[in-house]
Amino acid sequence: MSPQKVQFENKNGQGITLTAVINFPEEFDKNNKYPAIVVTHPGGGVKEQTAGLYAQKLAEAGFITIAYDASYQGESTGEPRQLENPYIRTEDISAVIDYLTTLPYVDEERIGAMGICAGGGYTANAAINDHRIKAVGTVSAVNIGAMFRNGWDGSQKTEDAFPMLMGGAAARTAEAKGAKPASFPLAPVTKEAAPDKEMEEAWEYYRTPRAQCSTAPSVALVRSFTQLVTYDAYNMAEVFLTQPLQIVTGSLAGSKWYSEDLYNRAASKEKNLYIVEGANHMQMYDVPQYVEEAVSVLIPFFRKNV
Repeated sequence: MSPQKVQFENKNGQGITLTAVINFPEEFDKNNKYPAIVVTHPGGGVKEQTAGLYAQKLAEAGFITIAYDASYQGESTGEPRQLENPYIRTEDISAVIDYLTTLPYVDEERIGAMGICAGGGYTANAAINDHRIKAVGTVSAVNIGAMFRNGWDGSQKTEDAFPMLMGGAAARTAEAKGAKPASFPLAPVTKEAAPDKEMEEAWEYYRTPRAQCSTAPSVALVRSFTQLVTYDAYNMAEVFLTQPLQIVTGSLAGSKWYSEDLYNRAASKEKNLYIVEGANHMQMYDVPQYVEEAVSVLIPFFRKNV
């Protein structure tokens, strides 16, 4: 059965309609019930990019999968556009699960979730809050709050994020008085603006035909800093993240420390950190050999746990 684009009301309110793509197993029978996996895209991404790729691969392994656009982004509705409120992004995952429970061919007792980059952090946070998620997978996970507080590689002092916090508040005041919403890039706008090879690949992924998508400008609103800077995707993981957890990250990823932090903080009795040798953060998005290696770990994990 071909992938199906769907739209549904976000039950978290704000009058938002989420747009998603459902992928079906090859031998799909609408009279049967299947395990399902929610796949969450990176910050600045959309469902047609790496989230859609992983969703397709998992569907080929026998799962119903759903990749969706976050509220305020992609083909989902919501104003202001490109808002990156991490609390809403986390709640979006539960909203997608709400929808899945209404589908007769989805076994609501067998729902898993995975995410890439910030989508991995959001997925972990959703699982802390929503135990309808029976198993959690991440690829190149990023705790987006820690990223803005402490920098990509964790070397920045937390207090150095104060200017961003204040800038977010100033942007909100300006918008309240009628100014156009200000935005900032989530990936380098030019190759020359990239500070290192890994961020050069982020530019290439989002700004060139490698994976560029018209609905993914890869920017966020400056006002988002008032939520992003203080957000902890792993908040209370030491107590409430008890589901089986499979973490996948590249050995050369500057973001590897977020995956290690998640592994160390999670209360899960069954948890595993898998390192893809030779891969950096962005290469886990779409480089075939690395995607296949990640999927070779995620498929048996989800088969066992959902």
